[in-house]
Amino acid sequence: MTVEKLPITGLIIGSISSDVIVCGDPKRASRIADKLQDCSLLSANREYQVYLGQYGDKAITICSHGVGAPGAAIAFEELITAGARQIIRVGTCGGLQHHIRSGHLIVATAAVQNTGYVREIVPQGYPASADPKLSVDLQESAARCGHAFTNGIVLTRDAFYGGVPTPETPNYELMSRANVLAVEMECAALFVVGHLRGARTAAILTVDGNVLQGEESMETYKPDREVVTQAVGAAIDIALQAFLAS
Repeated sequence: MTVEKLPITGLIIGSISSDVIVCGDPKRASRIADKLQDCSLLSANREYQVYLGQYGDKAITICSHGVGAPGAAIAFEELITAGARQIIRVGTCGGLQHHIRSGHLIVATAAVQNTGYVREIVPQGYPASADPKLSVDLQESAARCGHAFTNGIVLTRDAFYGGVPTPETPNYELMSRANVLAVEMECAALFVVGHLRGARTAAILTVDGNVLQGEESMETYKPDREVVTQAVGAAIDIALQAFLAS
């Protein structure tokens, strides 16, 4: 019998759990994996590190996906092919409301998609929305954990460090006036791929700065502050507990 190995992640079809947590940073994937029992590394190729372990009575897979929609979408596609049926992204974002500061948590219910990747795979106007039930599971888990959170729409874009403004460059002030909560780089891809491939998807994001106070730069971006680290830990616990209730 031939076992099919997927080309980018190196995963074998059927080797993972139906419940999956994804994150950009491989170090965060390792941090999440430390919370599992009987955990093992399934594959490690490029930015994609995949772990499988047990959390309570649930088998959970953890996968890092790197930065940006196109590379992350490769992970989402191959995870779903390998057996994922529910995927929660535990990520970070920049606040787009003045009251949303570092350490806040956001459950992303939908994304304004401003990515070249999504424009290539679905028609213009196709919604990028999280699964309603899985989003509610996250919100209820956050409430049980006692950590304050906000739920709503985020902006997904491709560029992190800015260049010359173009008609495609999102206007943060305008997005803020439209009650978009935060900006990040992968949720739209996750939500769209989930809808296309029949998987339930959701996301919980830790705010690591506020872009209304200063756009992303190498000098000002400081994601390793203690307030952010602690909030990421809370988001991890919330995601794991959401799977127990799902």
